[in-house]
Amino acid sequence: MTDARSLALARGLVRYSTAVKKGERVLVELFDAPVEIGVALIREIRAVGGIPFLQTYSARLSRELLAGAVGEQYQFHADVELRRMKGMQAYIAVRGAHNIFESSDVPADRQRLAMKLMRPVQDWRVKKTKWVVLRWPTPAMAQQAMMSTEAFEDFYFKVCTLDYARLVPGMKALKVLMDQTDQVHIKGPGTDLRFSIKGIGSVICGGLRNIPDGEVFSCPVRNSVEGEIAFNTPTVYQGTSFDNVRLKFAKGKIIEATANNTKRLNEILDADAGARYIGEFSLGFNPHILQPMRDILFDEKIAGSFHFTPGQAYEDADNGNRSQVHWDLVCIQRQDYGGGEVWFDGKLIRKDGLFVSGPWMALNPKRILKR
Repeated sequence: MTDARSLALARGLVRYSTAVKKGERVLVELFDAPVEIGVALIREIRAVGGIPFLQTYSARLSRELLAGAVGEQYQFHADVELRRMKGMQAYIAVRGAHNIFESSDVPADRQRLAMKLMRPVQDWRVKKTKWVVLRWPTPAMAQQAMMSTEAFEDFYFKVCTLDYARLVPGMKALKVLMDQTDQVHIKGPGTDLRFSIKGIGSVICGGLRNIPDGEVFSCPVRNSVEGEIAFNTPTVYQGTSFDNVRLKFAKGKIIEATANNTKRLNEILDADAGARYIGEFSLGFNPHILQPMRDILFDEKIAGSFHFTPGQAYEDADNGNRSQVHWDLVCIQRQDYGGGEVWFDGKLIRKDGLFVSGPWMALNPKRILKR
């Protein structure tokens, strides 16, 4: 029997996040996700007149392919996938995770090769389709979040079926502010960071691309970042777990990087010329997400957080940086995580995770949940 919450989620993904129209082709990709959500999505796509296509993946099988990756193999694979993606108007990906460290023992050079060759597929999907991606709740994710499986499932559906329209007025106000901002100054424990976002613009994220959602992002002028930052949120990237990531910048470039696994951190940052420059700066404010769980899609939306992203910039808030890396590193600035401040052009905008004195205060958790 299909959980009614899955039906509600599928409805939101098809009718709101991707707004599928009659005759549009929609690629649904399931990564270790259950049949029930696939069935719900296929039926919902058909209900609005769309044409569903389906691809399923297994993390263990993908790891086995990746472990022996060669250029000829992944170039052919990329060509096939790109041709298919070019035929789609919308894309929905549901990603379960039985083991977030499944690819941790795959050699770094194999991962870099596959990411580089597959990048055009991702770029086409991001730029040319209506897309949304999300995780699927599993016991492994519940363990990451240090919750029971049942409690995590309840949390997951509460977060993912949030009425994101509630965020729109506050996000629009914050976007106007960020579009007008030149200098950003971020302060906090181990963090004193300055950069410019002048002329870059900003983008609101309210359930149309990632689920869960709740952020407004921009991007630093490429060579403007100066100072240092200490991230207090653990993260997993390319199958490796990182804690206590610290970065030091000069003229926009990461000149020093340390963590619990400093060697692997620097291998990732040395993947290409753009990986040591920043491709995104974003403020997160999902009222239901308060604690990190080593899952970037959730953690980057934590209420009272910001993320600062080594690597690829998005073209709709672009500083020209290009890289196969895009790694959203998260810092929580609420009082229970040490506090912190965000200043725009010399004006305090957010203190200890809460927006102050402006219409963007509508994005504070109590304001969102009160409506």
